[in-house]
Amino acid sequence: MKHMKEGKVRRRWPGRAALVLGVALALGGLAGKALAQGLSWDDGLRGDAPDRYTVVRGDTLWDISGRFLQHPWQWPEVWQVNPQIRNPHLIYPGDVIYLYDCNGRPCLGLERGQGQVRLSPEMRTIPHREAIEPIPLEAIRHFLRDHRIVDDPDALDELAYVIGGDDRRLMSGVGDRLYARGEVEGSGRVGFYRVGERFMDPASGELLGLELESVGQARRERQEEEIVVLEVTSSRQEVRNNDIVLPLEVRDLVTEFTPRAPEREVEGTILAVPGGVQFIGRLQVVALDRGRRDGLEPGHVLMVEQRGELVSDPRTGESLRLPGEDAGLVMVFQPYEKMSYGLVMKASRSLSVGDRVHSPERALGAALR
Repeated sequence: MKHMKEGKVRRRWPGRAALVLGVALALGGLAGKALAQGLSWDDGLRGDAPDRYTVVRGDTLWDISGRFLQHPWQWPEVWQVNPQIRNPHLIYPGDVIYLYDCNGRPCLGLERGQGQVRLSPEMRTIPHREAIEPIPLEAIRHFLRDHRIVDDPDALDELAYVIGGDDRRLMSGVGDRLYARGEVEGSGRVGFYRVGERFMDPASGELLGLELESVGQARRERQEEEIVVLEVTSSRQEVRNNDIVLPLEVRDLVTEFTPRAPEREVEGTILAVPGGVQFIGRLQVVALDRGRRDGLEPGHVLMVEQRGELVSDPRTGESLRLPGEDAGLVMVFQPYEKMSYGLVMKASRSLSVGDRVHSPERALGAALR
């Protein structure tokens, strides 16, 4: 079936394939490595992969990858774009992704659209900022705004903290004046944070990070010796005494990462689910017990193995854990030194805290080589 597709694509795109392949080979070792490690027509490509696909608004890179590939994280192995195209790794509505043969292997190329999408009865230009996202990012932006990780809990003792409010209030809301003890840098907005979960390595007991959850924001009015005066401008919860005061963290979410497997073997577990839900589904954020020191970067995809059921041997009475089953995929979007936050991209079964994560190469074996 795929060999027939190969023949069809060869007849349809002979000139373009030669052009793009020539450009790729001219780039040297990187292109050679991509072709050598690329997929074959029999492994990795979906049987119903289209020859051409026109990108529409609402698409993500993950969605488009899934139209062509059995495993979306293999996108870098087939993506061959003409470097003469401006920002070739940005894909816009109206662009065409096409499948072609390059040196006996399937590749995906890009035809840049005219920058317009017809929305009857009018024509509208698609600006640069509307390039498609790698994954649905809105939930991630919201999450990162409300959560921070501190690697060293001892550092909390050096941070400013709320000691009281107007009229001796123990809790305060929007418009109230608060007083904090400690040095607060800058003269702009600050955030109020409450200590959340302590993330521990389930095997070694090592502290991997301490979660800070946002409860509100304030405007810094003035500092008088060790007391800082603040006016609450917004709150998700009532601000309480002992809440931590920090300058708002400026973090630009990486939006141009591509789904891919880690460069080295990674094994870990799901530590927690913000919000404390018991079962984990698609597009939920999870905390992982592996981070930058383990080689994780934004865009790395890990398989999730659902833990096998704990059963009792009917003869001996001893407890036995059944073998686990691959049940989902999680993409890392915010790695820290010792842990990471990831987004569940696929869940064929209910996932839960304690489920194992591992590099997808373990499951694919020779298909990736």
